[in-house]
Amino acid sequence: MSSQGSHEEAHGRYLAALSLTALGIVFGDIGTSPIYALRESFHSANGIDPTQANVLGILSLILWSLIIVISIKYLTFVMRADNNGEGGIIALTALVTPPSQAAAQKRIALVMAGLFGAALLYGDSMITPAISVLSAVEGLEVATDRFQPYVIPITIVILIALFSVQRRGTAGIGMLFGPVTLVWFLTLAVLGVLGITKHPGVMAAVNPLEGAAFFARNGLAGFLVLGSVFLVVTGGEALYADMGHFGIKPIRLTWFILVLPALVLNYFGQGAVILEDPTTLAHPFFLMAPSWALYPLVGLATLATIIASQAVISGAFSLTQQAIQLGYLPRMKVEYTSSREIGQVYLPGINWALMLACLGLVIGFKTSSNLAAAYGVAVTTDMAVTTVLFAVVATKRWGWSPKSIVLFLGVLLIVDLAFWGANLPKIPMGGWFPIVVAAVIFTMMTTWKKGRELVAARLEVGSLPIELLLADIRESNPTRVAGTAIFLHKDPDGTPPALLHNLKHNRVLHQRVVLLSVVTLDVPHVADDDRLSIVKVADDLYKIIASYGFAESPDVPSILEGCEKKGLAFDMMQTTFFLSRETLVAHKKGGMSRWRKRLFSRMSRNSLEATSYFGIPPNRVVELGMQVQL
Repeated sequence: MSSQGSHEEAHGRYLAALSLTALGIVFGDIGTSPIYALRESFHSANGIDPTQANVLGILSLILWSLIIVISIKYLTFVMRADNNGEGGIIALTALVTPPSQAAAQKRIALVMAGLFGAALLYGDSMITPAISVLSAVEGLEVATDRFQPYVIPITIVILIALFSVQRRGTAGIGMLFGPVTLVWFLTLAVLGVLGITKHPGVMAAVNPLEGAAFFARNGLAGFLVLGSVFLVVTGGEALYADMGHFGIKPIRLTWFILVLPALVLNYFGQGAVILEDPTTLAHPFFLMAPSWALYPLVGLATLATIIASQAVISGAFSLTQQAIQLGYLPRMKVEYTSSREIGQVYLPGINWALMLACLGLVIGFKTSSNLAAAYGVAVTTDMAVTTVLFAVVATKRWGWSPKSIVLFLGVLLIVDLAFWGANLPKIPMGGWFPIVVAAVIFTMMTTWKKGRELVAARLEVGSLPIELLLADIRESNPTRVAGTAIFLHKDPDGTPPALLHNLKHNRVLHQRVVLLSVVTLDVPHVADDDRLSIVKVADDLYKIIASYGFAESPDVPSILEGCEKKGLAFDMMQTTFFLSRETLVAHKKGGMSRWRKRLFSRMSRNSLEATSYFGIPPNRVVELGMQVQL
């Protein structure tokens, strides 16, 4: 065998392994939709009878929704808009944000839309585990009515267990995700084929004219069914968000070879079963299976929904970490659950908040059908925002012609808006929940961002350029003490307020002074070679700039290790870290309303201390307090 052939074979094995891993992480959400999506499309509230014409029409809408939204929009177009390999709405929002402040102000509406889209994903992270696990456990009711009183308690136990193991991370159990999900999709395909054999005429739904005829025949009721049909493409954002972990090729390969065929076969199989026996409409997914396979199918479905929920929960952790790094949320405790895999993080506060929300949804809505009413509004809004942001990226960064943009928006945005409009009537029935969650989180994000900008502006008033500071030190000749003092400051060009206060009140200066600035760039990751910049400002004064991506968390001890490799060594027993602690004082005048100032103050008090967030040894820290008027 030639060396080239050997390389290609190894590449093929690696691609297969990566595709299997991607299957478990990326496609869990969209893969569990068959449990409830077709059933909800015939829900009594829609007023659609399960006639042959209606079944074929809805199946046609499902098929072409998967092709247009997932295959064309996301896998063909949107996934081309990567931010140094990373995807997701935060990464896309960073792409539409110009580097200059003046230009950024012109696109503030786009940035706010992207931020609101990110906030909507938190509502999705609460609803997905609740509806997925609940719909799987409801399969027990198909076997016997005696399980009905235990559906909600069993669901609650599973959800509590799911959130309780988050601290352990997905590194260990993640190896099982791919094989279990592979079995799940193969089961979907087999069940679908068995169903189709009962009524082969269902394959006529491949014709898109069946979907068009469905709209013409049912009018407004037919349009509103799109609100339930949309459930088949929930999880599309996950394909884009997880692109950074696996790359485009494994996701595309897995989708077209396995996931799309399995989903289509299963939906068509369910449609055939409904045509054969309309009484199966209550649970067409589980009633496709032979009676002997019902309990194993419920168990497999429960595993699949747990995997789908895990992916969404992990996504909420990553989204929060990125928002913290970009300055939209206060510092929170971030734990790394894997020493080898980048991006596997655990945030205790977010985890328990999501668990309480999921339990509340299950107890409050009681059935997956009721929860389906809350599902869709957030995701459709998010998908529409993604389409608009992608169009801006294609125009500004790639130079697409106006004609191409109009064609792109004219087709895909119309589809997004159709799904969005069909979901609006769900708002009074539960769709209000993700909107309220998004509004609260969006308010917190914008308040925190604005508040930190105001604080930075107030502190900058008393700041000094480095040159003036050096001149002042030479003139005043303060007492020097042994050791190294490290002053943390966000602005690399300014002087840390803690240094100015130390000189003003203590009138001493350490033998060696280091100004450390941690900067977050609009890229997800920064290469190790580009991490540190060390500038010797004077014989005894250094300026260190540590650059991080928005998908990374800064760590001061690792920064100092990197400095040592560059020739600047530190003895921790002779090093003191100086931090400034601001006490916020509300002022009648200012850049925010009074209620937002109170909210910002409360968020500041609950923010994780810089010592813990940056990994600084607490016994080497001196904090200097100062009052800042808002």
